[in-house]
Amino acid sequence: MTEWGTLGKLFVGIGTVVAVLGVLLLLADRVPGVGSLLGWFGKLPGDISVKRDQFSFYFPLGSSILLSIVLSLLFYLLSWLFRR
Repeated sequence: MTEWGTLGKLFVGIGTVVAVLGVLLLLADRVPGVGSLLGWFGKLPGDISVKRDQFSFYFPLGSSILLSIVLSLLFYLLSWLFRR
């Protein structure tokens, strides 16, 4: 029973962090100069964008790869810190 309680607390903590991050991103548009800091994200080389008359398709492949690399490094560093 203790394992489920620990897992539940972990999910609540992750949810809280995601919610706070979402609020910070929403507020970033209202502060001059801060909203444009990540304006390049989503427009990287490798992002696929097709626009036709009645159709548009966007797949952020390059941005997804960059985000995957950054998150992998972050989680590796966090796991390395907690193992010590």
